[in-house]
Amino acid sequence: MSDTPQVINTLRTKASQLEAFIAKAERDIARARKDLAHVQATMILFEAPRENGQPAYMNVNALFRRRELATLCKQALASGPMNTRELAAWVIQHKGLDGNDRYLRTAVALRIVQALTMQAKRGAGVERAGKVSNVVVWKLTEID
Repeated sequence: MSDTPQVINTLRTKASQLEAFIAKAERDIARARKDLAHVQATMILFEAPRENGQPAYMNVNALFRRRELATLCKQALASGPMNTRELAAWVIQHKGLDGNDRYLRTAVALRIVQALTMQAKRGAGVERAGKVSNVVVWKLTEID
């Protein structure tokens, strides 16, 4: 027979069972923390506006009515040629949006390029005047 008393064997068995239980509980807690993070992120998407009142994720397409962006750009270009970044800043300020949001500035600038390119193809009073520092410069066309 073994020199170890039965009580010690029973306690070792119980200790290994408790260690296994604690390891499983820790894995469950880690999984629950990940689930909580996902739920909180979803809540931010659906309810939490940022401190400036705008939603955390905004659909840029919903900011402008049909051809509104081209009309705003033509208003801005009435003062003279402007590049895409300047137009984006002007449009954002005119709409009362957050001018410090670089993602919004980029998204609006891309929409401006798209809208003004289509206006130029239609011959609707806007044309490219060239590029400066890899940014397109736009101007109003002369009306005959």
